Amino acid sequence: MPDIRDELMSALTHEDPVRRAQIQMHKPLAKRFYKEVSVAAAGDGHAVLLDGRSVRTPARRPMAVPTLKLAELLAAEWDAQGELINPPAMPLTRLVNTAIDGVALDQRAVFDDILRFAGSDLLCYRADSPEGLVKRQNDSWNPVLDWAAQSLGARFILAEGVVHQEQPPEAIAAFADGLRAFATPLGLACLHTITALTGSAMLALAFASGRLSAQDAWAAAHVDEDWQIEHWGTDEEAFQRRENRWQEMQAAAAVLEALR
Repeated sequence: MPDIRDELMSALTHEDPVRRAQIQMHKPLAKRFYKEVSVAAAGDGHAVLLDGRSVRTPARRPMAVPTLKLAELLAAEWDAQGELINPPAMPLTRLVNTAIDGVALDQRAVFDDILRFAGSDLLCYRADSPEGLVKRQNDSWNPVLDWAAQSLGARFILAEGVVHQEQPPEAIAAFADGLRAFATPLGLACLHTITALTGSAMLALAFASGRLSAQDAWAAAHVDEDWQIEHWGTDEEAFQRRENRWQEMQAAAAVLEALR
């Protein structure tokens, strides 16, 4: 594969997300070096081909995914590039690179990190006032907690304020059992991304399990923020940060849905 491909892929995935963002901001955009994008069978999965040659990750691993649907989504990202290739406009490719080059090498660490989020999940920490915010939290979050208790057997304890509430080991173990259904490199990469974006492993698992839509999970994660915006407003910078996070959320949701 030509050197330009290696340079492009290094911009798409870097082990440090801050450094990756810096690379993408300062690195000149590469010219599109291929004409045709296609999908082909590759072992037990499917690969994206550029002019008949397989795309590889920054670590030089074949970018092969389990389902044809996901391969087609990746191919669409590559095909949508114009005269210049814009890595920030390829969130699915970045996520798949992360799964193959990162998560696959230490799935247990990513699994355990999601569990740590569950131990201090956003949904378990409630406001004691004002009444309107308390009601919104209850309306949005209680159904998800009820689902976790009834479907997973994971019964979490609620707390007011930000003082840490230790969760019962039985609840964490039950949550872990539910998480194992998605314990593949791609599944964990998506769930970890959604967990980090929302602050809630429970929302991530509820979405992956079909309990919530991506939009509903996103709205639930921003109950407090939306309350503040309604009463105090927001600024353009904060709005843009949220829009960027939503794009990452949609990418993770799209990958998860394509794996089904």
